[in-house]
Amino acid sequence: MGDPTRVRILDAVADGELCVCDLQGVVDVAPNLLSYHLKVLRDAGLIEGTRRGRWIDYATTPQAAGLIAAALPKGLQR
Repeated sequence: MGDPTRVRILDAVADGELCVCDLQGVVDVAPNLLSYHLKVLRDAGLIEGTRRGRWIDYATTPQAAGLIAAALPKGLQR
């Protein structure tokens, strides 16, 4: 969550699955940098990928909202 690119990725997949090819247009970063940010988000348990042929579709995990809320200062949590 410490990088604006990761926040944009989470915002993009919050409404449903997106192919990595679609995410490329949303975040406008080099493919290798997008892969890095996706790995960070996967490792943090915030997103998961589903392989579809040679593409991967990404979506938030069921626990993503709780993990994000836990990371916020107490005054910002709902």
